[in-house]
Amino acid sequence: MAMFAIRRGEESNERLQGRFKKQFQETRILKKLRYEKTHKRKLTVRLQRIRALKREGFRADNKKNQYYSNM
Repeated sequence: MAMFAIRRGEESNERLQGRFKKQFQETRILKKLRYEKTHKRKLTVRLQRIRALKREGFRADNKKNQYYSNM
C-alpha cells in the first residue's frame, strides 16, 4: 500500500503535500488503521468458560471471607 504523489511541473511543495493528503484521506487507510488499533476480537467459547469459572471461584472465596472477616 505505497502512496506517493509526483510533482506536476512547477507545483509548490505545499500544493503537492495538500494533493497527497487528499489522496491519502480518500483511500481511508488511516480510518482503517485506527479501527484495527482499538478493535477487540470476540472471546472464544472455551475462554469464556474458563473466565466464568475463575470468576465464580473468586466470588465464592469473597463470600466465604465475608463471614470470617475481623471487621
